[in-house]
Amino acid sequence: MDIRIEKTKRSIVNAFLELRAGKPLEKIRVKELCEKAQINKSTFYAHYRDIFDLAEQLEDEVVRDYLDIPHPDYVITDVAGFVREMFQARMSYEPLINILFSGSRSGIFVEKIAAGIREMVLEKYPDRREDPVFLTVLAYRIYGGYYAFQENRKYGEDMVIGVIGKMAESQSGQKASEEWARMREEREQGR
Repeated sequence: MDIRIEKTKRSIVNAFLELRAGKPLEKIRVKELCEKAQINKSTFYAHYRDIFDLAEQLEDEVVRDYLDIPHPDYVITDVAGFVREMFQARMSYEPLINILFSGSRSGIFVEKIAAGIREMVLEKYPDRREDPVFLTVLAYRIYGGYYAFQENRKYGEDMVIGVIGKMAESQSGQKASEEWARMREEREQGR
């Protein structure tokens, strides 16, 4: 990419993040952003459709980077390890997440993360794509872990991560697998 284009985009992003840190997305105007980035409106529109397009592109980039965890398959094979990796990634992107996913955008982060994890897991386990019991357990682990962490991190992030990991692990042993298999059979018989 041309160095001038990179500098322009960086200027737009930096100006946007500075504005976004202080106000809701809906209150940011292109004119205001262009003044802060020291660019013309036509330059902005050459790269983005509008403020929401810019926000969504930045959100998607953060989610992609966040989901670049070493072992996404741990959500099935080593649940405690998965929990640790997810929350370590969360903490390393915390400042950016707090800016981009605040206000009216706060619920979007966990939705994008859940969709991304779900796709990664289903790529590895395609036979589970239509398994409602598996998909329910997966959603529970993702959403439940995320919200439990958010609600309780004030008690110490390491402690909360450990508790969530142990809880998730207790739901993934042989006994849990047998229970899920039983539920699957019951569901199939009830069709």
